[in-house]
Amino acid sequence: MKTLSALLAGLIFGLGLIVSGMANPAKVQGFLDLAGAWDPSLALVMVGAIGVALLPFRLAQRLKTSWLGEPLQLPGMREITPRLVAGSVLFGIGWGLAGLCPGPALVLLGTLSAPALLFVLAMLAGMALFRLLERQRA
Repeated sequence: MKTLSALLAGLIFGLGLIVSGMANPAKVQGFLDLAGAWDPSLALVMVGAIGVALLPFRLAQRLKTSWLGEPLQLPGMREITPRLVAGSVLFGIGWGLAGLCPGPALVLLGTLSAPALLFVLAMLAGMALFRLLERQRA
């Protein structure tokens, strides 16, 4: 049941990205082009997603387990740290350059998109580099 619910959630998320146009890097870059032909549609998608997720997240804060009996692991830290800011800046730079973030990139892998494949490989390399640096730091 857990696998089926994960598959269903992933399908709904992927379809939402496709239908809203957020899997299109040009659409994302249009949103980030504040000085040019700004496209506000990504902001509308974000507001809609936040609106839909607000109530379930409020309910989840009161629960200890999910409907499938799994422990809920909601973020507890609310502190803004230099590490969080640096990671956010790196994420934003990558998002702006590629017009992709992890979710849409994985959706585009299904279309055998070369840029999406390159993005995902670079993302995995960055994750591996992070793990390596964290091990050395520890």
